Amino acid sequence: MSSRITDRNDEEGQLPTCIREEYQDKEIRTVITRRDLWKIGFRGLFMEGNFNYERMQAGGFCFSIIPALRKIHRDPHDFVLALKNNLSFYNAHPKLFTFPLGLVIAMEENKEKPETINAIKAATMGPTGGIGDAIDHMTMMPLTLGIGAAISLQGSIAGPFVFFLLYQIYHFFVYFWLLFFGYKSGVAALGKLSEQADKLGRAANIIGLGVLGSMTAAFVKVSTPLVVTAGEAHVSIQTDLLDRVLPNVLPLALVWIMFWLVQKGKSPSALIFGTLALGVVGHVIGIF
Repeated sequence: MSSRITDRNDEEGQLPTCIREEYQDKEIRTVITRRDLWKIGFRGLFMEGNFNYERMQAGGFCFSIIPALRKIHRDPHDFVLALKNNLSFYNAHPKLFTFPLGLVIAMEENKEKPETINAIKAATMGPTGGIGDAIDHMTMMPLTLGIGAAISLQGSIAGPFVFFLLYQIYHFFVYFWLLFFGYKSGVAALGKLSEQADKLGRAANIIGLGVLGSMTAAFVKVSTPLVVTAGEAHVSIQTDLLDRVLPNVLPLALVWIMFWLVQKGKSPSALIFGTLALGVVGHVIGIF
């Protein structure tokens, strides 16, 4: 009867009925070790290998947690139930998803209801993605990339390697720390994180904007060699006028123009090649 109900619901595009069941073996045993968590963490590095547009990262999440489920659920029915439950839709930041992963492992070990586990997973997807984007894409990626680029601009081949090393050190430290933090803290960690989520996200955004502003001033170079001649007087547009009124006004103007065009829906790729073409043409005719 149970299998027929499950198959019918699957055909209708709903979650299987068994996901809403409870585990038969409710004995709570502490079986997960640090070695298990390390193993699960390394499996999680491949969590986007099965990414698809139906359930997003569900396959990768389930693949990561399988070693824990095997040790926790000795009853075959419970093991199958846990597998199906962890194959439900999931999409979070791939570098910070280890926090909900550790949290789910703790809940599975405590034999929480599958529907409760699903609710916690759904609750952590949004904050994990938002905080992850702010910290990773807007802060650490530009920061480490800027350090590597600065080294490369000095003519050193070490730039790309420095960027890769710094970025991966940060990545692996946060990735595995969150896994152990999520498991050790259990459900209580959700409350701790949610209390600080807004502050953390705002702080990361401020740092990211500061980094981007610094990179703009350091790496965006626009100047003009134009000179205005009036009789015997020669006035350089760049050094005698623009730099005295507002240094680096041309790079600032270029950045704001690009920002405005992106806001208008222009393609970043088109803007990159357009800027390249404008620079070449401007240099040929002598205005840049």
